[in-house]
Amino acid sequence: MNLIILYDFFDQALFKFKPVFIIRAFFRIALPCLKASLVIGAAAGLIPAAGCARKSPGSLSVPSLDNSFPPETILSSSEKGPVSFESMIRDLSDTRVIYVGESHSNARHHEIQLRILKALYPHCPDLSVGMEMLSRPYQEVLEQWKEGGIGKQDFIRRVHWYVNWKYDYGAYEHLLDFIRDKSIPVYALNIAFHVPPKIAAGGMDSLLPEDAARLPRRVNLSNDKYRQYVREIFEQHGFARKHFEFENFFQAQCVRDEVMAETISLHLNNAPMIVLAGRGHIARDYGIPDRAYARTGADFKIVLPVAAGTEHDLEEADYLWVIQATSPSHH
Repeated sequence: MNLIILYDFFDQALFKFKPVFIIRAFFRIALPCLKASLVIGAAAGLIPAAGCARKSPGSLSVPSLDNSFPPETILSSSEKGPVSFESMIRDLSDTRVIYVGESHSNARHHEIQLRILKALYPHCPDLSVGMEMLSRPYQEVLEQWKEGGIGKQDFIRRVHWYVNWKYDYGAYEHLLDFIRDKSIPVYALNIAFHVPPKIAAGGMDSLLPEDAARLPRRVNLSNDKYRQYVREIFEQHGFARKHFEFENFFQAQCVRDEVMAETISLHLNNAPMIVLAGRGHIARDYGIPDRAYARTGADFKIVLPVAAGTEHDLEEADYLWVIQATSPSHH
């Protein structure tokens, strides 16, 4: 109940009774002062007005629920509120494609990905994993590493990790070790990493024939909501705004999405696939999920880690996992 409405309730209820003069005189003076304080506090934003989501620097604000939630809360869009980790895993275990998002340099996001993978594996021992972090030309090297044919350092060197992906290998090491230890099929989803920057710089029609041959057969550019979503990201990047045209930047994003969706469709079988990808490629079903669904018809769900102190809504994913806020990181 809004506090100013609450004051009015007490103001009316109290004086239906006929208290002694001193008590009544006190409240006739004190309650108007309280009301004035509440009005000023509400106007200053110190007290939430009716109908506004409660915000806290240490919690996630969810406007559609008019509420906020502390770290380590898991919110379900279908349940419209918190659920247990076990409940989420039971739901995900019946899903063909499970997208678990990340901000690439956030270690907590990778811990969540690993926890979900470990929890799902006993339910679905035939599951597979798809990774944005590796591109299709390196699938053979990935297989050699998974089978124990090469060690960690050779793997990092031969997939050109710090040229192609650039983010700290250590952030992914526990994930990759679990995949190898359990002999889980794992697929390099992405297009060759040198291609998207060329598209961002000059468009798909500027590619040399050998690079154009890597493009998927179709690239859907028609989703206006996704276009606006990517535009908002584009506007935050000074280098991109200075050197690239937005339409070319959008083409590059969509090419990555299409290739990853295509790779999922090539390897998806009757068992679930967990897809590890940046949140910009999966939030709101944009990017990869809609495109993979168009190719396979396989049902999917999305899990997104989100930081306390920010505002998100349930339409962004099937599950929002609230974590402690950290310093900003790349998506």
